[in-house]
Amino acid sequence: MENEIKLTKLASCAGCGAKVGAGVLAQLLDGIRVHQDPNLLVGFDKSDDASVYKVSDELALVQTVDFFPPIDDDPYTFGQIAATNALSDVYAMGGEPKLCLNIMAIPESMPKSAVHDLLRGGYDKVYEAGALITGGHSILDDEPKYGLAVTGFVHPDKVLTNSGAKPGDVLFLTKPLGIGILTTAAKAELLEEETKKLAVRLMTTLNKAARDVMVRYCVHACTDVTGFSFLGHACEMAEGSGTELHIDTKNIDIIPEALEFANMGILPAGMYRNRNFAEGKVDAGDVELAVQDVLYDPQTAGGLLIAVDASDADEMEKELKNAVPSCQRVGTVERWQGGARIILR
Repeated sequence: MENEIKLTKLASCAGCGAKVGAGVLAQLLDGIRVHQDPNLLVGFDKSDDASVYKVSDELALVQTVDFFPPIDDDPYTFGQIAATNALSDVYAMGGEPKLCLNIMAIPESMPKSAVHDLLRGGYDKVYEAGALITGGHSILDDEPKYGLAVTGFVHPDKVLTNSGAKPGDVLFLTKPLGIGILTTAAKAELLEEETKKLAVRLMTTLNKAARDVMVRYCVHACTDVTGFSFLGHACEMAEGSGTELHIDTKNIDIIPEALEFANMGILPAGMYRNRNFAEGKVDAGDVELAVQDVLYDPQTAGGLLIAVDASDADEMEKELKNAVPSCQRVGTVERWQGGARIILR
């Protein structure tokens, strides 16, 4: 069959596991002069999910771009996952995606039917989000890659960043952890079919429902958990907010098969990059190593990490339970005591 192609065999890394490590990225950006504009509400100097530019008192633009190599052999599924992941940054800022542009690199030998299915997967997921694809750019490359540049809208007074968490806030996570480990196992053909279906289902679930719930409550900070891992993104939230996060690891929904693979040492390279970046800021206590590994696992199209005022936590939890793949009350935000930024227990 013309479209029988093993996309993951064409790439050295899968999905968000291909991201440049947070520590290396910070070094690459160091010293670059940032121009000031009073209407630029969020820029790249803030380690946030997207940039936000104020157009008027009622409207701000949220902009982001995200693309990566194949994380699934099926082109249509790969397109869906890449689009879900790219749209997530806008949801994390409290925005609504509106316009998207395709970004695509493909080998010259890739069957036209496979390229068509890849693009169709992206289009279908974007339309599910209520947004439009209006064009894009493609190049030839030995390794296929796909993603989107996304523009969304948000009210300037309702922008959510990863740096607004306040002591006393309650932390919620909206998807299970372990996707990076599962996709690593899948690439080695070690993953059972049912577990693979679970991973695909999670990676193709938009964070739209989570966003639609959280904007009705007093949320102080939000980030989506993707390539820098739960602990990497949590560290950015803690540092940006000048706080420390206390995490109840027993309340975190870890995909059982991912924990099994972690115990076997089947881990993506991105996990080690994330650990190198964040472990100096984490007090792991007596949490077992395999659980720590999952918390450093790079997620693709992961859930939202939300810091909500304690007075709204119970009501938001009730709504989230009916809206997201996994509503987890994972910890609290506390005043920074001058040591670790993340305390695991």
